[in-house]
Amino acid sequence: MASSPDVPSADNTPENPGSGSLSETPETTGATGGVQRRGRVRGRRAAVMAVPATLAAAGLAVFTAQGVLGVQFAISGMPFVVKADRLDGTGFEQFGTLDNMIDNSPNAGDTGGQELVVTSVVKNGTLTNMCQSVDLGGIQLLLKAGGSGRPVSVSNLSIDSDDIKGDAAFKNIEIGRDASTFDKAGVQGPRGVYGQQADSVVIENLYQHNYAATAAVFKLPNLHMSFSTDGCP
Repeated sequence: MASSPDVPSADNTPENPGSGSLSETPETTGATGGVQRRGRVRGRRAAVMAVPATLAAAGLAVFTAQGVLGVQFAISGMPFVVKADRLDGTGFEQFGTLDNMIDNSPNAGDTGGQELVVTSVVKNGTLTNMCQSVDLGGIQLLLKAGGSGRPVSVSNLSIDSDDIKGDAAFKNIEIGRDASTFDKAGVQGPRGVYGQQADSVVIENLYQHNYAATAAVFKLPNLHMSFSTDGCP
């Protein structure tokens, strides 16, 4: 789980929301006669500059914007679930971005090899009773840690998610702040984009559907990895 990227390249820069959408941009035919779903990809990029969605869960409202911290590697496109009884974090920032798969990834489907995600950054934090599960095709790989009074500890944590749920409380939250002026977690986004940050965050009954994660430090007391027919309870 962790990362700190550079400003996105020109190829990954979202279009102006008014310049293209899934309904406005027609499919085009390439030299080989194959259909190129440019409208879908451009629509995803445009959504990053707008507010992709409100991820609701018992008082948790997530607001997003184009960001620069994202994952610096090609994602597999296979999502994983993280659950925890409680997340305690200091130095919190949040914005949206696009994760990219390798060319011709078998997991790309009709996404164009891109996933629109919410990047959540925590400078320092702990996770109590954490469970992570990955569906490997009929069998689940489970990772459990942070129980028995010894929580998982992280620093410079960055997680890319497309679904977040929980009961959340923020201290000194700033919603709608220009992402380039962030100062809570040591990361600044591009100028003129929408984001939120807070001095601290507490999320109980945390659920995340993730595509990538990175961290500078990730300590897992009581680590247990196993295979199961079921995911995280």
